[in-house]
Amino acid sequence: MNKLHKLNAVFSAVALSLMAAPALAEESKDKEKNVEVIVVSGTPGGVGISKKDASFAITNVDADLIEKISPKSTADLFKAVPGIWVESSGGESGANVFVRGFPASGDAPFLTLSIEGSPIYPAPTLSFLENSSIFRIDETIETMEALRGGPNPVVSNGQPGLTTNFRLKRGGPDTAALAKYTTSDYGLQRADLVLSGELSDDLYYMIGGYIKRSPGIRDAGFTSEDGQQVTINLTREFDKGEVNFYSRITDDTGTWYLPTPLNVEGVDAGYTQLGTLNRQAKLYYGANNESDIFDFGEGRGWKGHVTGGSVKFDLGNGWNIIDRFSLTSGDANTFGLVPEGAATKLANVADNGESATGAVTGTVYGADTDVQQIGRWVVLKDIRAFTNDLALSKSWDNLSTSVGLYTASTSANDWWSLGNQAYHVLESGGEMLSGIECNDAIEGCTWNYDIASTGDARTRALYATASYIINEQLTVDGGIRSENHVVEYSVDEGLDGQITKALSYDESKTSWTLGANYSIDESNAVFARVNNGYKMPYFDDFRDNYGAYTSGQNLIKEVSQLEVGYKYMTDAIQAYTTIFTNEVQGDTFVRRPGVPAEILTNEAIGAEFDVNFTNQEGFNVNLNATVQDTEITASATNEGNESQRQPGWQLRVTPSYAFELENQQYLTVYGTVTSVDDRFGNNENTVVLDGYTKVDLGLLYEPTDQVKLQLAIDNVSDKLGITEGDPRNPAAPNGRYIMPRSIKLSVTYQMF
Repeated sequence: MNKLHKLNAVFSAVALSLMAAPALAEESKDKEKNVEVIVVSGTPGGVGISKKDASFAITNVDADLIEKISPKSTADLFKAVPGIWVESSGGESGANVFVRGFPASGDAPFLTLSIEGSPIYPAPTLSFLENSSIFRIDETIETMEALRGGPNPVVSNGQPGLTTNFRLKRGGPDTAALAKYTTSDYGLQRADLVLSGELSDDLYYMIGGYIKRSPGIRDAGFTSEDGQQVTINLTREFDKGEVNFYSRITDDTGTWYLPTPLNVEGVDAGYTQLGTLNRQAKLYYGANNESDIFDFGEGRGWKGHVTGGSVKFDLGNGWNIIDRFSLTSGDANTFGLVPEGAATKLANVADNGESATGAVTGTVYGADTDVQQIGRWVVLKDIRAFTNDLALSKSWDNLSTSVGLYTASTSANDWWSLGNQAYHVLESGGEMLSGIECNDAIEGCTWNYDIASTGDARTRALYATASYIINEQLTVDGGIRSENHVVEYSVDEGLDGQITKALSYDESKTSWTLGANYSIDESNAVFARVNNGYKMPYFDDFRDNYGAYTSGQNLIKEVSQLEVGYKYMTDAIQAYTTIFTNEVQGDTFVRRPGVPAEILTNEAIGAEFDVNFTNQEGFNVNLNATVQDTEITASATNEGNESQRQPGWQLRVTPSYAFELENQQYLTVYGTVTSVDDRFGNNENTVVLDGYTKVDLGLLYEPTDQVKLQLAIDNVSDKLGITEGDPRNPAAPNGRYIMPRSIKLSVTYQMF
């Protein structure tokens, strides 16, 4: 589809959405009252605002929808948000999240994940770490808010892209408990527990968590998915405010699923490089060829805690004060078996041109055996972060103002050994081979990139917002943010004790936003917003672009956005249409660590659709869709091309029907259809990733008020969709499949 046709599709879809609203209104004319949904994302200090009155696009995903989506990872849940493209096929950690056509080479550079309004790690993405990798969804989650653009560049950590805010369940006057057991056709064993209630007058608690074990959806042959988590949430209410404290302690690791050969028979979505025969390896690193043995069965994950809270008080006479804080500390390590280049026949690489011997089993493999170079990559990452967001607000009859101070300190200490290639038998868990010269040599087959680095960043931002009610229908608002960003960073490349890159960075920028919301009537509203924000550089930006930085580049990405939206809200229908356009300047694209970066500018235009429909007969539909056109407008080699790895359109529909059986028993049948357009796997637009359609099905059976059974079938037809090519070597015929078909069964007992 050429650019003109795509733009026509955008505006045609918008027109259809606007025409559909009156028809839906007619169907639900007996429900013509506004649904009062309060959102806290995008507001100073999280003071909250009615969703109908919000002049920005925000999506709410409650616990019921999370249950139906049955996400396999945190990032998998983000597929419920329009404007977002998620590649969650890498496992529990290591997703790639793209926002509204913003350029990215992977990870999630324009995503901030928050708990109770506080970002868990202010740097959206470091190499081998994006925010969703250090957060696990469980039964302690009440809801998720997802704000795209809007006032994001001004409040909290100033994220110009997507902020997802998870709100925890809280205790109440009555004791409540939930116990849930989940198993699957791939050997999952998981137990969730949640308990909540009142400790004393106005002091409430919630405590919950999970334990899980499995060999993984792509079976590694051993317990490769291993995790547990516990969360406590305490709230003390006062006459004019509250104090909240939470702590979430996680120890959860799992296999890092990587691209696999697409042109070798027998290699499909169930394939994984990792297995019992290769999970341990002795690696040599550094200038002196030091060695150590690593267990790649640890995969990717998070061993640490996120602890925080808030203080909120009404000071009287329209004054309010809110302070939110968060402390994150732990290890986010990565152990992966990374393909290097295309698969080949053993005859092409064996020393004798005929055979090689399995390094573990002693099996002699013949010349026709499929083999591939596999890199044993080790990334040890110790991270720390503390954030605080203090906001003071004042309200008059028609005017509300606020002033806030956001501060953050962020650190990351890394130790890497990347490369370490050796030829392995091309089968799940295939062993390394002996009888290939570079396999038997200490230095390996190709490149190594070994580093030790230490980085600290400090951010201080003063922001102010104001909202003015012009009349009963029209409200305008604006905000401004002045941010200072300081980074101290040094790198020892080669692990020889010599610092090769070091810097002290100190820059300031001012972001702003303007918006308006016009209520046509109780159910209809329109809004418009323009903003300008920045993504400040962190440690990896300097390492990968050190030459550009020392030559005068400040490495700050500037993001300009415009969005116009229509909202229709009743008890039965919540429908939102948003048209957006944006430009991202100064983005840096790095194919893999240690290679030169490409600096480019991207533009995008598109439309998002977010619809929820419910009727009294038990029929529900959740729909989100995105149509967009992207273009690289400034690049040394790729100007005029589309942004890599982002579809021109995507659609996700989740219908459900609940009906009553005899004796007050209930059955809900639901499903999800996901359809995705073709994408380009690289900025050169030479690699095409075919679109696909995936179907999921589920049943919820409630024999009593307290017991619930759920059967969830993901990817019913076992579709072999591709989420990405080989980002490190686009010319290689490698790619990462969506997850194969899986079936989960859970039993929940809930006491109210």
